[in-house]
Amino acid sequence: MGYIESTLNLAKQSNCPSDSNFFQALKEVLESVRPLIARHPEYLEKKIIPRIAFANKEVKFTIEWLNDNNEIEINSGYRVQFNNALGPYKGGTRFHPSVSPDILKFLAFEQTFKNALTGMHIGGAKGGADFNPKGRSDMEIMKFCQAFMNSFYNVVGNDIDVLGGDIGVGEREIGYIFGQYKRLTNSYKSIITSKPITLGGSLGRASATGYGLIYFTNTLLEDIGMTLKGKICTVSGAGNVAIHAIQKLYDMGAIPVTCSDSHGAIHDPNGIDVDLLKQIKLVERVDLSHYAKRRNGSKFVSKDDYIDGSNFVWQVPCCGAFPCATQNELDLVAAKTLVENGVKMIAEGANMPTTADAIDYFREKEILFAPAKAANAGGVAVSVLEMAQNNSHNYFTSQEVDKKLHHIMSNIYTGIKQTCDEYDLGMDLIGGANILGFKRVADAMIAQGV
Repeated sequence: MGYIESTLNLAKQSNCPSDSNFFQALKEVLESVRPLIARHPEYLEKKIIPRIAFANKEVKFTIEWLNDNNEIEINSGYRVQFNNALGPYKGGTRFHPSVSPDILKFLAFEQTFKNALTGMHIGGAKGGADFNPKGRSDMEIMKFCQAFMNSFYNVVGNDIDVLGGDIGVGEREIGYIFGQYKRLTNSYKSIITSKPITLGGSLGRASATGYGLIYFTNTLLEDIGMTLKGKICTVSGAGNVAIHAIQKLYDMGAIPVTCSDSHGAIHDPNGIDVDLLKQIKLVERVDLSHYAKRRNGSKFVSKDDYIDGSNFVWQVPCCGAFPCATQNELDLVAAKTLVENGVKMIAEGANMPTTADAIDYFREKEILFAPAKAANAGGVAVSVLEMAQNNSHNYFTSQEVDKKLHHIMSNIYTGIKQTCDEYDLGMDLIGGANILGFKRVADAMIAQGV
């Protein structure tokens, strides 16, 4: 039995059999690092493969809190500290009913290699709770955030594990979480990033993932003699990443024509009105059907009317597609439709938004594919800049942050392309990203001994 099969079997014995997202990510990485293992037998000798496939620590805790009716509510919270060979654990915090050990293990595993690709000294983690902030009052959200931090504040620290925002956890929630940590520890240490500017947050953090996605894409296209200028692009999602990706696509001369949320999708042939989108999703916090009511020429397609359950945005002909919503949103049906409609490139803004069979299909059709662990690393990169600013009691201007972000994303692409060339992978950026990230983590693990 080979190392991949034995590691997967071991992982399935030690984890819940239903951890499908984690097993999918684990298999993808292990398959793609075969060329690396062939050149580095010391990774097998030092048992790096099974060691890197397991989280260092998984913390589960109960969150008890009072709602506005003074009724006790109970939620489950988690923190998966996957690997800290390169530095303190670093990863987002998610509040959503779908939060589970499987989702968080998958995200923390991917985060480990994504963080390694930035070239910064940070490890990988992920956490959150099965709490849904939608429909909750501000007071209830504050109470929940405080109870959340009460339950596990002693396992985080600025040199141990630094939290970040994610789905359901924006500046408001981060402010409450940070405030409670400060009360509990009498410390202003940087144990969470994506903070409001008034609490030491970094200028440019909110836009970093979306902007970084387009900086990476633009560097890739420039390298092969292409450009985004004048190209029709489709984007899924209508959250922070999607909105800023749409905005930066305009800056590059592209024409983004779609977005989507949990209720449905918008197609605006004239290009998405970013100001209107921000008003609807960030200010009013209502569904996208309101966009179509206010924007002549645009069309809203309800989720109930999707063909075969596939997001409508992937039915719109485009040159570039940017999945920025959630995991496994771009399936084989959507992939075939995109290829039939002439797509030239896919760049992932969300974490693992493309299913394994869809990725295989894109590879078969030689479609350029920028994987999430590289293309959406801008958010964590600027989070580390925020940590540096907090620790030095300093700050960078918006222009400085944007310049550093652009530089980091370009360097990520350059490192991956050099790895592709070294291992004769052509433009297999998935393989290049996995090999480069894996090698950096593995070498650090070996250097530290057992």
